[in-house]
Amino acid sequence: MPERRTVALVTLGCARNEVDSEELAGRLAADGWELVEDASDADVAVVNTCGFVEAAKKDSVDALLEANDLKAAAQEGGGRTQAVVAVGCMAERYGKELAEALPEADGVLGFDDYADISDRLQTILSGGVHASHTPRDRRKLLPLSPVERQQATDVALPGHGDVSPAPEDLPEGVAPVSGPRAPLRRRLGTSPVASVKLASGCDRRCSFCAIPSFRGSFISRRPSDVLGETRWLAEQGVKEVMLVSENNTSYGKDLGDIRLLETLLPELAAVDGIERVRVSYLQPAEMRPGLIDVLTSTPKVAPYFDLSFQHSAPGVLRAMRRFGDTERFWELLETIRGKAPQAGVRSNFIVGFPGESEADFAELERFLGAARLDAIGVFGYSDEEGTEAVSYDGKLDADVIAERLEHLSRLAEELTAQRAEERLGESLEVLVESVDGEDGAVGRAAHQAPETDGQVLFTSRDGLEPGRIVMAKVVGTEGVDLVADCLGEEAGR
Repeated sequence: MPERRTVALVTLGCARNEVDSEELAGRLAADGWELVEDASDADVAVVNTCGFVEAAKKDSVDALLEANDLKAAAQEGGGRTQAVVAVGCMAERYGKELAEALPEADGVLGFDDYADISDRLQTILSGGVHASHTPRDRRKLLPLSPVERQQATDVALPGHGDVSPAPEDLPEGVAPVSGPRAPLRRRLGTSPVASVKLASGCDRRCSFCAIPSFRGSFISRRPSDVLGETRWLAEQGVKEVMLVSENNTSYGKDLGDIRLLETLLPELAAVDGIERVRVSYLQPAEMRPGLIDVLTSTPKVAPYFDLSFQHSAPGVLRAMRRFGDTERFWELLETIRGKAPQAGVRSNFIVGFPGESEADFAELERFLGAARLDAIGVFGYSDEEGTEAVSYDGKLDADVIAERLEHLSRLAEELTAQRAEERLGESLEVLVESVDGEDGAVGRAAHQAPETDGQVLFTSRDGLEPGRIVMAKVVGTEGVDLVADCLGEEAGR
């Protein structure tokens, strides 16, 4: 009998990382590894890191150090963990540099190692060394022309799978391959919600963002693979799928049809067992009338708009290499709400960008004051190595950035609480996500994405169970959260 090998995956960062972790889990399970939830019960703790901003990097380092503490305890006879391995964006972005700065990690694996993750972990677990990769600009690995990228099958694309054949006799709970580039996948939780990757990478060149350099150029997954994975997730009990990528509005451009998302969404909504389809990561400058129509009128597709505004002062936006202004953004929101008054809208904003004047900051306040956003994320600018903005003049003092961050965060909290109060009396379709003794029943309406946008707190848990979609009437608010009575009837399907 083969020796028992256990592995735990610790995931930080965004929903895209969660999908990558489940791909790694699928590959490991297919090769005989036993997946465990607690890193202290694992031979190998794999930390899927985030490399987006400084706070996320710190969280990743802290998680690696925490896992190393488990390894130290095991060496003293107090646990099982023998190795700690870093994967994900931070590992890809820094490679050898991270390995040298953090010798506590027994391995730092880049995206190119994912296809051979089982062999890599076995080597490390056996006391061997796998050389950390030298980071490179992954935009240069794919052809410049988007339509030629689908032929570049030798480039590692996390969440896309690869061209190697799937093993026969896959373990129970591992996704079957539905196409030549579809990934193996193993769910790491029991939530009725799961993310599905539409694409990887980004062709935009925002001056503050380093993601394209280590995630690469934009490349779409084929609709048949997205549909196949969604059908498999439905068989696993998933009721809501959230479509993720760095930029969902670009989906299909490399497949010859920039409007492919408008065609795909009704097909996903028709998958048996799926009750809600949600689209995240939308670029305001790329929003099309047809896409707005599909998002606001297709049954089972959430009228939800995760719009990446980042700012509203035109001068700051141009410096960010982005487009738009307060009036145009208001017009977009008016168009959306004219078609779906209950539509949910969220966005993130950066304050203290180089050259941001007091007038620019006031313009952002003016936009937010009338935008009626359901959820607002606010970040203070910080230099990200490898980005154009690092070289900009007009850098603001750290205390000015901190002051603006605190001020806008308070304003955002007030505005989103007011927006929640506007929903008092509304009847909403709510997906029940959890029912337990301490928190009662908790769910999310169509305007609330997982982790970021608040939730619905039911006044009673009677008759509710996870995965069920019910009608509920909003009777109160707690900040961005809604308090609701279940109306005791299933939403019309």
